[in-house]
Amino acid sequence: MLQADTLARLCDACPNLVGFKDGTGDIGLVRQVTAKMGDRLTYLGGMPTAELFAEAYLGAGFTTYSSAVFNFVPALANKFYAALRAGDRATCEDILKSFFYPFMELRARRKGYAVAAIKAGVRLVGFDAGPVRSPLSDLTGEEEEILKDLIEAHA
Repeated sequence: MLQADTLARLCDACPNLVGFKDGTGDIGLVRQVTAKMGDRLTYLGGMPTAELFAEAYLGAGFTTYSSAVFNFVPALANKFYAALRAGDRATCEDILKSFFYPFMELRARRKGYAVAAIKAGVRLVGFDAGPVRSPLSDLTGEEEEILKDLIEAHA
């Protein structure tokens, strides 16, 4: 795992290094990084279903994140981000409860579903995402129906 001191040395050696994306979820480490590097870098949250971590990461100095669900519920992803940046905790909590927590439960059913659920969502809105690669498995038909209902409720 990249440590704050290592990142500082990389920044010294590479002046064109402008950002740091974290996908570890180690809020203590990311806080060390932002405290050490300050405004030297732009910080990007990269956890699977990043919206679940967005408030904590915002508090740690991460102003944005990569949203995989943007690929199949872009209006909802934009609404959540706008509410987050505006400090509208009520809207964030509503969206977390109505979409992201049920999505997280679906995603947690099997190892690899963080990828499979995104691919299924993309397929459900009409794009060819192809199957996941072995040894991962796609969502079951029943699970795709659950995801379809979530998407339709937030379209």
